[in-house]
Amino acid sequence: MFYPRGGSAQVARYLSLALVESGWKVVLASGSLGSPGERTHAATFFEGLDVEAADYTPALERFARREDQLVGPVPFHGSFEEREGAPDPVFTALGPEQMEAQVTAWEDVLERAGFGRVDVLHLHHLTPMHDAVARLWPERALVTHLHGTDLKMLDRVARLDAVAATLGTSLDRLAGTAEPGEVPSGCRLSEAERELLRQTNLSRYRYGKDWAARLEASARRSRRIICVSPHEESEAVRLLGVPDDLIEVIPNGVDTDRFERSALTRDERLDLLRHWLVDDPQGWDESGIPGSIRYPPEALAAFRSRGGELLPLLMFVGRYLGFKRVPLLVRAYARARPRLEAAVPLLIWGGSPGEWEGEHPYTVAKELAVDGVFFSGWRGHEELPLGLSCADVFVGPSVDEPFGQVLLEAMSCGLPVITTATGGPLSFVNTVPGKPNGWLVEPDDVDALADALIEAVNDGTARKARADHARQQIRGAFSWRALAGRFDALYTDVLERGS
Repeated sequence: MFYPRGGSAQVARYLSLALVESGWKVVLASGSLGSPGERTHAATFFEGLDVEAADYTPALERFARREDQLVGPVPFHGSFEEREGAPDPVFTALGPEQMEAQVTAWEDVLERAGFGRVDVLHLHHLTPMHDAVARLWPERALVTHLHGTDLKMLDRVARLDAVAATLGTSLDRLAGTAEPGEVPSGCRLSEAERELLRQTNLSRYRYGKDWAARLEASARRSRRIICVSPHEESEAVRLLGVPDDLIEVIPNGVDTDRFERSALTRDERLDLLRHWLVDDPQGWDESGIPGSIRYPPEALAAFRSRGGELLPLLMFVGRYLGFKRVPLLVRAYARARPRLEAAVPLLIWGGSPGEWEGEHPYTVAKELAVDGVFFSGWRGHEELPLGLSCADVFVGPSVDEPFGQVLLEAMSCGLPVITTATGGPLSFVNTVPGKPNGWLVEPDDVDALADALIEAVNDGTARKARADHARQQIRGAFSWRALAGRFDALYTDVLERGS
């Protein structure tokens, strides 16, 4: 449903190409934004595939003019995330009429795409596309592919509903009366519940229970639900109330042809860093404007030792979503830096312009006055293998990461990873006895994360061994070509059971 910007779009692209290679005919319907050549443009992003697009560009233009972006032939899509000032409001803020507009728009898109003639409908996430399919082809074989963000929204709704019940009311009534961030006085709430209220604009969850019921119904209509990790499987059972025999765990894969480490010389690496940070800066501060963070040429000295050799490089890649814990990473790096044998830099790569939850990581870095943290901004996926080839350790301190696609891509490029002992990474980080491929730390433990950074930097032997294990293990078991066979078997089974 969404225009290309996140991990699920990468999965849809790589999986579709792998299925075509294995003999399936694939028609892809997707949201789109912008003009041909832009990264968010569906036909450009999914080049080589048969694509039918829902063009959100006119809706975004209406939003820029302060008009309603949730009306029109193609209203702007909702989101599973609550972000201030974004054109895609969290789904739970959308009432029945706005929901109906999204369903109707997708009925048109799916009919134009020829979905009435296909054997299997494979829908990513739980969205209004499911409602469109239920109206048009209620008996068609439907497979749902969860990527985690939908479950995170459902979890937040469930926790808010529990708080409302404790307060003796319902979520819709609480959402209609409470001010953003308000914590009622004189009530028996735990500190975690109080913090949840402080971090939530309750008015955006007025329809939370309605959307939870809608997503649960969509899940039950599916003949099979694909989860990307055992953690996500348990969350789907808990939040959607579906039996576990409806679920099949198939991990995401990696394009091992693209994500191969390039043997870059020192000067080639420095030239790339100069391009990303000095010549074509795309980093952005709270203005949301790409290029609002820029560096002078002399800043590149931070990537070299006094003798002129390259220092090891720590790297994060991803969006600035709350569960990614990017501000926590900046704080851990600030604590670790005085104990590092060399003042190695941290490169923060990503952040969709203008999109962040909670604290902005650049603001945190400024407040701490920590040296060595660099922001390259949102770069194209085609540049990412080169970015990873410039790095030596990948750091992703997400808590309950649904899977961790970019960790796979980093490991395929020969990087050991530092992440938390939660969520999807537990299915591929340090899973081979005696052959660790990274470091697992406790979630939200800034000191443990700092200690892992120090060990990864100061112990070059361990870093090299874990890098070798990462590359061997991921490239051997997680290529899209290998995983395409599992999807082929699932589709075949769904069709045979339904005949």
